[in-house]
Amino acid sequence: MSKRVIFIEHDHVSEGGPIWHQFKVRGFEITRFVIVDKEHQKSPNVSVQWPDLLSFDVVVVMGAPYAAYGDDVVGNWLMPELEKMKEVHNAGIPVLGICFGGQLMSRVLGGTVSRSPHAELGWYDIQSKDVALIPNGPWFQYHWDRFTLPPDATLIADNELCPQAFSFGRTLGLQFHPEIDAHVLDLWLEMEGGCAEVESEGVDVKELRAQTKEIEEQSNQRGYDLVDQFLDRIATAPIKRI
Repeated sequence: MSKRVIFIEHDHVSEGGPIWHQFKVRGFEITRFVIVDKEHQKSPNVSVQWPDLLSFDVVVVMGAPYAAYGDDVVGNWLMPELEKMKEVHNAGIPVLGICFGGQLMSRVLGGTVSRSPHAELGWYDIQSKDVALIPNGPWFQYHWDRFTLPPDATLIADNELCPQAFSFGRTLGLQFHPEIDAHVLDLWLEMEGGCAEVESEGVDVKELRAQTKEIEEQSNQRGYDLVDQFLDRIATAPIKRI
């Protein structure tokens, strides 16, 4: 009987790249749950029928173009998601939170999320306290917000701007995007306003695409290794409830 992982995708361009690949290698059947489809991207405060998250072996909470504190913008699904992910965590089901997902899990576990002094867009090195679990990078960043370390969580990596990775029981929260490859980046940049948004922060989109293709083999391997470390170490850790 195969194991089951659900990817909570908050928009229609959150493909999993190397993360999907490695979950499949590890014998997982992938379920995708898209919250805001392409039709509703300009009116994202949708109401959704949630699947039974407690029936999965792993839950991966993906990124989003919305704020993890945007209760007044996407509260119809954000508030239920916060409650459901608390249930998932307390049930001992392993959780991998990526960018928005890491921010959301910080909030679930008692941390806070707020606007950053500046954005991080592109490939960045981070400072890891456990390079076997999270190497120094470079990792892909695409965020304007940041989270705080939840009380009693273990800081795994950070930089001068914010925490970049933490663990809390069987939850691993990340600020960066290990799922990025050249294809996933193109999906993001091809969204309406995607290139303009990035270029407004002083990033050369052509150079960003070229760099991503140049280091794709190495960055994909880091993604594979991260999934392995998550499944072998975090997913088997003692349950730590809130």
